[in-house]
Amino acid sequence: MAEKYQSSSVSIEQILNLIKSNEIAIPEIQRPFVWKPKQVRDLIDSLYTGYPTGYLIISQSPNMRLRDGSLSEGKRIMIDGQQRTTALMTAIVGQEVINSDFEKKRIKIAFNPLADEDEERFKVQDNAILKDKKWIADIAVIFNAEFKRGSFVSKYCENNPDKNSDRLHDILDELIGIKNRQIGIITLDKELTIDEVTEIFIRINSQGAKLNQADFAMSKIAANTIYGGNILRKAIDYFSHLAVQPDWYSEMSKDKDFMNSGFAPKIKWLKDDIGDIYDPDYGDILRVALMHKFGRGKMKDLVSLLGGRDFITRDYKEEIAEESFAKLTQGVYNFINEYSFSNFILALKSAGFISSRLINSQMTLNFAYTLYLLLNADNNIERTQIKHYVSKWYVLSTLTSRYISSPETVMDKDIRRIAEKGFVEFYNEVEAAELSETFWSIGLVQNLETSAINSPYFNTFLAAQVHSADNSLLMNGTKVYDLITIMGDIHHIFPKDHLESHGIKDKAKYNQIANYTYLDTTTNIAIGNRPPCEYFGTVFNQCDTKVMVYGNINDKDKLLDNLAVNCIPENIVDMDYKHYEEFLLERRKLMAKKIKEYYYSL
Repeated sequence: MAEKYQSSSVSIEQILNLIKSNEIAIPEIQRPFVWKPKQVRDLIDSLYTGYPTGYLIISQSPNMRLRDGSLSEGKRIMIDGQQRTTALMTAIVGQEVINSDFEKKRIKIAFNPLADEDEERFKVQDNAILKDKKWIADIAVIFNAEFKRGSFVSKYCENNPDKNSDRLHDILDELIGIKNRQIGIITLDKELTIDEVTEIFIRINSQGAKLNQADFAMSKIAANTIYGGNILRKAIDYFSHLAVQPDWYSEMSKDKDFMNSGFAPKIKWLKDDIGDIYDPDYGDILRVALMHKFGRGKMKDLVSLLGGRDFITRDYKEEIAEESFAKLTQGVYNFINEYSFSNFILALKSAGFISSRLINSQMTLNFAYTLYLLLNADNNIERTQIKHYVSKWYVLSTLTSRYISSPETVMDKDIRRIAEKGFVEFYNEVEAAELSETFWSIGLVQNLETSAINSPYFNTFLAAQVHSADNSLLMNGTKVYDLITIMGDIHHIFPKDHLESHGIKDKAKYNQIANYTYLDTTTNIAIGNRPPCEYFGTVFNQCDTKVMVYGNINDKDKLLDNLAVNCIPENIVDMDYKHYEEFLLERRKLMAKKIKEYYYSL
């Protein structure tokens, strides 16, 4: 079998020159520059000290779409190594880069020729460096073809009299020597298809910001101008960007081609959206579009379909590519629809998931939104029942971690079963199998035995409290909702200091979520490290004396109700560290019971 690639080594200077002359191009499949400035600094330092920096992978495929919109015919394409080469272009050549916020910026790396062995030689430029004469504030100046070394050395030694000019020349030689460092190149055979390029990339790539199937799907989309893929790609990218940064709309408006497209008015609403419960990236948008329009859950299938693959005959047909682009375009329109997106978020909020801090899994969100879009298009489902089904499915799949392990496989199977059976029959089968009485009385109680503050079980418990409009612990009128969204913190019911002072020093023990509750900060400070028997005893006593000490409840019936909605056993008034294990078990049971009642009330 013929070799699919060749390996070689070239200098940094050669690579940069090839990029500047456009002989090596960066394709659309690559992400924006996502490295942090410190990573750029680390790369320069590694090159200076002679450490290896990995391989670049170059393809000679003649039909890939470049960032400027042109095809790559006659050019070599960098499919892995963009982050490293872009770091070199900004630090050494002085070019601006487009960061993950779609902003043009330079990352300037400073160099200290006077650094001792235990001092940093390179730093990211900041105001302190600009004021410190021993630092060369921007190494790009040294690499510039117009650099006048003699006058620079004279000026530097004048500002730093303790530096020997001859030694400085030697150090500058070492710095400039970076451009002669060798870097490995893997060049793929030009006859390889994009599917083969994808496979080789996945096999070779073992570090850095990995590309995945969504990246290659975006490549195919951007490369296709016949079916509007170039504008479709922008719609996907721009929506995901505006979802996170609505004020970026003014920048987006400068793209006249996109603003004249049918997508622009459809995403305009995002400029006024400040919600963060569901901020999808391009992969999430593609996944939801794939599932609800194609009935498939695996992203690799979308890559194949956009290329025209016939899964039955296993060959490629243009009509399949055309149909796939039409379906995907409609799927994206459905995703970005303000009414659909807003009503899906409303369904989550009505179930108590009012904040992004209560969301555990983006995959679970993706399937829930897919389900919303499927049900919205299903004439057999009552419109009034859509939010009911979506919210219950979201809670079910969250509690069972349905889309955490092998999510694509599970989602693909679920989508196909929904298509075969209809959602209601499918849902009833899953609910009966997954949410048995054993799950509620044993499984969930055990799952609640965790110290993971962002566990799906604790977040669902909090959503249940929000859904029931529960008052926070020891407060009448201050809701759990208020503390989650505005001003609250999570605190220990059995204070950590109290437990530690009596020998319970295992974090996994005193930080169990059954020991957590939302409590207003003033009350928490007042309680301090007092044991529950003491401060709850005081609260019960203030129901008789009417003198407020902790919280604002001075009525016993209201206090008992407050304990119940916060799943605090009434005998807490008799508990200290000796009863901690007993408390944890009892509260886990109460929390599981509340979650069960909440689920069936949706």
